Amino acid sequence: MSGGVRARRPASPPPGLPHAAPTSQRFPHPRHDHLDADARKEAASRGLLPSRRTHAPGGLNLAPAEWKLLILVVLLACGVRLFRLSQPNSVVFDEVHFGKFASKYIKSEYFVDVHPPLAKLLITLAAFVFGYDGRFDFKDIAKVYDHVPYVAMRMVPATLGIATVPLAYLTLRAMECRATTALLAALFITFENGLITQSRFILLDSPLIFFTALTTFVWTCFCNEDKHESFTDSWWTWLVLTGMSLGAVVSCKWVGLFTIATVGLGTIRQLWNLLGDLRVSPRLWMRHFVARALCLIVIPVLFYMFMFWLHFLILSNAGDGDGFMSSEFQHTLRGRQMADTFADVAIGSEITIRHVNTQGGYLHSHPHTYPGGSKQQQVTLYPHRDANNDWRILNATHDSETDLEWMEKPLTYINSGMRVKLRHISTDMCLHSHEMRPPVSDVDFQNEVSCYGMPNFPGDANDDWIVEIERGDRRDRESAHRLRTLRTQFRLRHALSGCYLFSHKVKLPEWGFEQQEVTCNKNAVRANSLWFVETSYHPKLPKDAPKVNYRLPGFLSKFLELQQVMWATNAGLTDRHMFDSRPDAWPRLRRGINFWVKDHRQIYLLGNPMIWWLSTAAVFSYIVVRGFLILRAKRGYKDFENTKVVKYDALCGFLFLGWGLHYFPFYLMSRQLFLHHYFPALYFAILLSCGVFDLVTSTLRPRARLYIAGFLLCIAIWNFVYLSPLVYGNRWTRAKCEQAKWLKTWDLAW
Repeated sequence: MSGGVRARRPASPPPGLPHAAPTSQRFPHPRHDHLDADARKEAASRGLLPSRRTHAPGGLNLAPAEWKLLILVVLLACGVRLFRLSQPNSVVFDEVHFGKFASKYIKSEYFVDVHPPLAKLLITLAAFVFGYDGRFDFKDIAKVYDHVPYVAMRMVPATLGIATVPLAYLTLRAMECRATTALLAALFITFENGLITQSRFILLDSPLIFFTALTTFVWTCFCNEDKHESFTDSWWTWLVLTGMSLGAVVSCKWVGLFTIATVGLGTIRQLWNLLGDLRVSPRLWMRHFVARALCLIVIPVLFYMFMFWLHFLILSNAGDGDGFMSSEFQHTLRGRQMADTFADVAIGSEITIRHVNTQGGYLHSHPHTYPGGSKQQQVTLYPHRDANNDWRILNATHDSETDLEWMEKPLTYINSGMRVKLRHISTDMCLHSHEMRPPVSDVDFQNEVSCYGMPNFPGDANDDWIVEIERGDRRDRESAHRLRTLRTQFRLRHALSGCYLFSHKVKLPEWGFEQQEVTCNKNAVRANSLWFVETSYHPKLPKDAPKVNYRLPGFLSKFLELQQVMWATNAGLTDRHMFDSRPDAWPRLRRGINFWVKDHRQIYLLGNPMIWWLSTAAVFSYIVVRGFLILRAKRGYKDFENTKVVKYDALCGFLFLGWGLHYFPFYLMSRQLFLHHYFPALYFAILLSCGVFDLVTSTLRPRARLYIAGFLLCIAIWNFVYLSPLVYGNRWTRAKCEQAKWLKTWDLAW
């Protein structure tokens, strides 16, 4: 399999060809215009390419008639993808999410999504230009749009879907396929039902596929330039464009990493071939290496980071996503900053306590009771600031007389090993635990945590906790020995049972307002039993007493933290969905996705069966033929010295590599997967099917080749038209709906 689109020449010119004086160390034979077409192809396969005078930029040499034909194809694609774009006038499938994200961008409210920001920013830009105020909530599928420029927002993926069509044509032409073949590929992309459906709504897959196609095109053009002459202005232009396109594709979705892998393997192959070319000096090889590293690694990384810089710049206000981030991160957002707070914590201090591990929720209680168990007051973890997060820390030693004793005594700081009570200020109850199972984590080693007591009630020993300091801050030596605000991480051990105050990501049901469960765990994971004091106030501390605040992270720290949160969130999407599917079903088009249903109309994501199955057949045919050629080579046959075999092996090998790298990694994922995850691989498979067509018809006359292409295209268009009601949401009768279920697994609704 090849990472480029043509085979690199051997180390020295083949014997028998006319010799010309070399003009450079790397290209000793710049002229062979006297050769006929077949000889030129053979010379090209061996590295003897034409001079700059006959070389089109990027190897893309289109006749004027082709440009006119391409314009007609683009106009056809516009008609197919923009037809009834305003219908339905209600929320469709994942517009629930991505439309909502656009609203949050408009209002600058911080949110967390598993996808990078570029595609969402493009959609938001369209919404902003057309005056959207961000007030629509995109709450439910089929909710009618009200004062939302949803057509303009849908135009972004639709336009990029249209732009993918000419890219398919230009890519195959740059790979030296015939114009008929390139036209067939462009029309296959035009009439592929799944790609059309996905490009007509506020979704991210159309931008992803566009940048995947763009990367493939500019990389192909760079490979052509690299074989002709290196380090020219055109060579640098295509290389830089490849790097920027790689940055764009991975900035839409992390699936773009598979595109990076495709180009990366091609780059490794190029450098490996250069290393074996004796005409390339070590110094020249290093120039090639540094140029590729700069353009294909540094530029994509900088582009990707720049997208997140814009993301942070726009999302400057607190929102429902800041609960996923660390406390330090949260305090970079407007509405989450806090004033400096006392560094010392003493008996009688009014404090708020935050959990270290689960995005820093606050230890919280409210005047609602558990429906079962002790039926005492609930204790939870709550992600937002609230008066119900406030506690007073009190001395719990036996010689203490009343809770107000601290007011009459000198300041007593909280040290490791001290026995304390935590009294909830708003309800005047104490943090409490006992030998009773919690309402959700009903296991032997977990005890319920509640608030218990009443005003002026001294409580009992089940209210007592032992402070165990885990670690301090290097900047504050005292924080390792006594409790210091924001600097000390500590555990609270229940004095009687020995369990530790604990929280995790398990949520309580509706009666607990879906807040996080807090328990007392006898086998507590250390990370989930760590806490810290965020704010502290004591009336006896002087105003000039030491104060502290969060150390705000810079861009790089915020960027790295968000990548970790995105990864963890993505990996956590393991719940089953009604229309999810696994990778083995995708090449066979076993089922689609129900996007929208209303009044005998349905939008159902489903591919064009003819195009889909033809592309799958092309993939398997390449595997079979490539394996057969390898076996023949073992028996001494010289197939790989044949010009045609070399050309099509390189062309189809590159496209097969792109398909495989965009398909097989999904087998390693346990998260939710859907049919649309196959679309980038489908793009390569469609180009591969056309590459196979180019090979099979290479010996035919142009008219015969055109007839075959026309026949295939007619079948594809018939498939498109027959299933088009699922694309556009047109009315359908029950009989036609049943007839359209070509496979039993196509779960179309009625």
